Amino acid sequence: MEKVKKIVYGGDYNPEQWSEDIWEEDMRLFRLAHIDIVTLNVFSWAMLQKDDDVYDFSKLDKIMEMVRSNGLKVCMATSTAAHPAWMARKHPDILRTEHNAIKRKFGSRHNSCPNSPTYRKYSALLASKLAERYKGYDNIVAWHVANEYGGLCYCENCEKAFREWLKERYQTIEELNRVWNLAFWGHTMYDWEDVVVPNLQSEEWFWDYTRTNFQSISLDYRRFQSESLLACYQLERDEIKKITPEIPVTTNLMGFYKDLDYQKWAKEMDFVSWDNYPAHDAVPFQAAMSHDLTRGLKQGASFWLMEQTPSVSNWHPYSALKRPGVMRLWSYQAVAHGSDTIMFFQMRRSIGACEKYHSAVIDHAGHENTRVFREIAALGAELEQIGGLTLGARTYAEVAIVFDWDNWWAAEYSAGPSRLIKYHSEVSKYYEALYEANVAADIVSVEDDLSQYKLVIAPMLYMSKDGFDEKIRNYVKEGGSFITTYFSGYVEDHDLVVTGGYPARFRDILGIWVEETDAIAEGNCNHFQYKGKQYPAQILCDLLHLEGASAVSAYEEDFYKGMPVLTEHEFGKGKAYYVATASNKAFYSTYLLDLCEKLEIVPVLAAPAGVEATQRSNENGKFLFILNHNDKTEEVTLPYGGKDIISGKTYTIGENASLAAKDVMILHSM
Repeated sequence: MEKVKKIVYGGDYNPEQWSEDIWEEDMRLFRLAHIDIVTLNVFSWAMLQKDDDVYDFSKLDKIMEMVRSNGLKVCMATSTAAHPAWMARKHPDILRTEHNAIKRKFGSRHNSCPNSPTYRKYSALLASKLAERYKGYDNIVAWHVANEYGGLCYCENCEKAFREWLKERYQTIEELNRVWNLAFWGHTMYDWEDVVVPNLQSEEWFWDYTRTNFQSISLDYRRFQSESLLACYQLERDEIKKITPEIPVTTNLMGFYKDLDYQKWAKEMDFVSWDNYPAHDAVPFQAAMSHDLTRGLKQGASFWLMEQTPSVSNWHPYSALKRPGVMRLWSYQAVAHGSDTIMFFQMRRSIGACEKYHSAVIDHAGHENTRVFREIAALGAELEQIGGLTLGARTYAEVAIVFDWDNWWAAEYSAGPSRLIKYHSEVSKYYEALYEANVAADIVSVEDDLSQYKLVIAPMLYMSKDGFDEKIRNYVKEGGSFITTYFSGYVEDHDLVVTGGYPARFRDILGIWVEETDAIAEGNCNHFQYKGKQYPAQILCDLLHLEGASAVSAYEEDFYKGMPVLTEHEFGKGKAYYVATASNKAFYSTYLLDLCEKLEIVPVLAAPAGVEATQRSNENGKFLFILNHNDKTEEVTLPYGGKDIISGKTYTIGENASLAAKDVMILHSM
């Protein structure tokens, strides 16, 4: 990004909520905090458009002149995440309908139907007008379309658009009947008009979570809704690109957000960005995993941390303060995993509505004499010192973890065998084991190239998409190592079972046949041994037969005592591994580190528990990030020499470095 020369530092600024005398004071405080970028215009649609064809940019003009004259870069938003009240009154087609079929009234945000002609018309028009008006401002470094897209709609607009989406996808009603298996329960459809949205009026109901009678219908509706919102983004992006083609366009994602297939979204974004809001009791690997997902959306390219809180996130059940040093630590964690920015929501704390107790760079006190402001100013000074050294640096991993949104939706819509099936949770277990050992991992899609990795892990690969089995087959034949788990290989792209025995398309690669699967009630378990220690077998236990694979371990209880639970299979030049159950943290750590050792996959740094290490590289050299998440000082032995670009201290290879509680070092080596 040509206009960005350092890790930019700032965040969401809403001066339209304040009188102009406050604006100048904000500029003074921003200078003290070393703030150099503001995201403007995120929720200003009501200010900018007063009626169908009445626009007023006068206040935004003043704001833009003010930030430019104060040397601030701008991430320019389009305001389209919350439509104006007059628009809902005059054009009610813009309002969403909930899963329970209740049509919403004006209020909240994300309340616009993505298939509303009104919303699509006026959002694209506003984006065009903004780009045209501010195209001459050379301090605009990025465009930010809408804000945190999300949510589902079940209105008549969506029902009609869903039918058209299905026609394009399946061409004939006969093919629709086939892929949805509508011979079941006599659900055969005779005309496209027979298609209705899957909600509480039709196929879905609530039990302990959303259930559906026809998984294929609900799965396709998820795909359709994700693509509908993406189309809204594309409409605005295209209008902006017509006028300012040289300025990159993004929208802020939300990590592992189930409603939207970010792997498809990322293809339409110039760069990806996301908002990081860990809960008060979150453990460090969870944010790291979301950072790595975000980095992986563009196959390893750097990303933007668009939002985080300086201290309190007010919507969590417990609004705990970030303890001293944690804001800095978590900011550098984002950079360690690929971010080229550190940005906050919000710059000045609001005085009303639902985020008035969400923290900000400038607190309600209105001055610089707060703990949070002092920490922000200190970090800002460090970032000025670091400059652009790390910009664009990449992470090079030898392990890939496959994550797929279609698989997420399908696995958790499944009609059995257990309410405990949680796709994201299962993937997290494998990621956490690698993270705690400081083994770098990329999070990849089923479309990504796998040839660069020594180990590919695809937990709970319930849906085997067309062609992915062949990709894995070739990968293993050529010497790769592949792990998958219970509840894998059941269905194809439409959620139709692939007959002939699980794991179906992966059967020859894994050298096994799964005959039955036993669901284990919550709190219960079977057991198995690995390397002389006993571990629990939980959630599901596959009862499998060997077809060329070797058994590494077996169940210890129940009628399937002695049947394999861990297997490995030589296939071509490589190996395929199967884990037939869910287990505990101790097992995943032991099992994965054992495989990494066999494959000569080396941790970034050998360090005490709670000390995180990553490495990024660019034309300036390599950067070893070491982050101490513990509440006490820790010592590490450095694998090579270099200079800590934060403290300025120089180290030699093999020298010990001491990190205080919550401290960070970035070792730079050419």
